[in-house]
Order: sequence, then C-alpha cells, then structure tokens
Amino acid sequence: MKLILLGAPGAGKGTQAEIISEKYNIPTISTGNIIRAALKNGTEMGLKAKAYIDSGRLVPDDVVIGIIKERLAADDCQNGFILDGFPRTIPQAEALDDMGIAIDAALSIEVSDREIVKRMSGRRVCEKCGASYHIEFKKPSKEGVCDACGGALVIRKDDEPDTVLDRLDIYHKQTEPLKNYYSAQGKLITAQGQQKVEDTTKLVLAALSEI
Repeated sequence: MKLILLGAPGAGKGTQAEIISEKYNIPTISTGNIIRAALKNGTEMGLKAKAYIDSGRLVPDDVVIGIIKERLAADDCQNGFILDGFPRTIPQAEALDDMGIAIDAALSIEVSDREIVKRMSGRRVCEKCGASYHIEFKKPSKEGVCDACGGALVIRKDDEPDTVLDRLDIYHKQTEPLKNYYSAQGKLITAQGQQKVEDTTKLVLAALSEI
C-alpha cells in the first residue's frame, strides 16, 4: 500500500501512521521528523529549513522533494509506504506524480480548527527521536520521558497557540486543495477524527479496507 496522509497540523496523522505502519508492515515517512533531524545535526539542508520551521512556514519545495526522492529509493519502501507531511502543496503533488510514484490512496483525517488548537497545546515531542505524545490523549509511561528512547519531551515552537493559528491558515490556503486534487484522481478517502485515538483508528482502518 502506497498511502498519503492528509489533514491539518495536529489532526492525528502521526499517531494513525504508526498504527497503519504496524498493521500493513510498511514504513512511515515523516518529512517533519527528517527535517528536524537535519536541524539537530546542523546539515546544510537543516540550516536552509531552520528559518521556515521556526516561523511555522512551509519548507521550500526543492528541499522537501530532495528528501523524499532519497527516502523513497530505500529498500524498505519497495513494498509500500506512508507519506506523512508530504505533499503539502499542489506543486509537490505534481512533483510526486512526475517521479512516477503510483499512490493507492490519499487519506484525509478531518478535524475542526477549534479542536486542533486544543490538541496541539497539549502535544509533547521527544527532542531525541521525534516521537509524539499528548498530555491528555497519548500519555507517556513516565511524565516528560519518551517511551521509545528515554529522551526528554518538550513543547515545539510550532505547537504554541499563535504559531498553530498561523499553520492552520497556511494549511487551508496551500494544503487543503490537495483533497480536490486527489478526489479528481479518484484516490481520496476520508475519516472523521474522534476524541479517542482508538475511535479514529476504527474509522481509518475501515476507510483503508475499501481501497
């Protein structure tokens, strides 16, 4: 299965990607995590992306597309993959098509802006491995500590309320049109985001079963 996850920042794409990845035994490719790793390591690409990440803006297409091309060429992507955070614009979607990557479906997780702000204010991210948690919906076993690697959990700048509102504005203007793009190809499926992760998962897996 070659799947794209769509939805506003904080809609639960990362959490559902983990579940889908385990069920279908395919890797999740999160551009956010890859870019944050580049930021931490101080790579040339990371330095280019830093100004955009800090202000909640989108990373330029040429940087993001370069990351994706390299990642999709890896052996673990040959039987399928989940793209989380790419494409974010119509030009990126067109670039993906131009690569000859045949996508089976684009799954949009639908959540209201009001709920997004509530969710993201409680989000915590591991500063080492990038794993995502929430103080209400997805608590770590030990407060402030990542279950996966033991790293410290922190609030990212782009999860602060003012930045969240800016990111939602960008999403509606630049990313939401992708729903029409993939709908026109007959590849769009949707799931309504729920308060509980497991309830959203049921709807997500039901939608995927129809592909």
